Amino acid sequence: MAKSVKAYRDPKFINSKEARALRILAEYLEPKSRLDAAGISDTIVFFGSARLKQDSPHCKAAHDLAFRLTQWSNSLGENARRFVLCSGGGPGIMEAANRGAAEAGGTSIGMSIALPREEAPNRYITRELAFHFHYFFMRKFWLIYTAKAVIVFPGGFGTFDELFEVLTLVQTKRMTKPMPIVLFGKAYWDEVVSFDALARHGTISPADVNLVYRTDSVDEAYEWLVPLLAKYALDNPGAKL
Repeated sequence: MAKSVKAYRDPKFINSKEARALRILAEYLEPKSRLDAAGISDTIVFFGSARLKQDSPHCKAAHDLAFRLTQWSNSLGENARRFVLCSGGGPGIMEAANRGAAEAGGTSIGMSIALPREEAPNRYITRELAFHFHYFFMRKFWLIYTAKAVIVFPGGFGTFDELFEVLTLVQTKRMTKPMPIVLFGKAYWDEVVSFDALARHGTISPADVNLVYRTDSVDEAYEWLVPLLAKYALDNPGAKL
């Protein structure tokens, strides 16, 4: 008689539709255990296209802004890691941001996703903080749950999905923590999303236009973000929605 296999060790069961709830729970608990072990209190999240080349102006800006924010984080001198840079873990803007953090002597997080055309996580992610998800919604949960600021560079459908998820949570007040949102690349964002037109058509409140800060300047983004983080998040560590 063949030896019985425990259900949680049976690949056929674990990968079945009946075990989907277990896989979802694993994508909640496993990242939580690693983030807790690393002492990650909160993050600054960079979103943006995986298709942009590293020598593009937006990748250069993402690198420089991530570098400066990581230097500021390192200067805080606290035991717990604060405002750790986090990206979607892929190439393009994500790689540029992780590289900026690494070159500033900081740690950084990468949260990649399984796609039909597999893209390896970029090499600048801190090894123990490289996560890989199957479920988009669990990946977005972890990208936003620890975030204390979001910086969005030009991107496609994935970037839009991430941006509007955050905007919806802020607008509906389902997210109770302050969430500074930077849209970097004014010409791009003004062309592809007209927030003013949404307000003019009455589909958002005029005040909702101010949920984002638009800029083309690394200096402006840094100087706008850091005082807000110092005011609202420095003495309030932890991942609270």
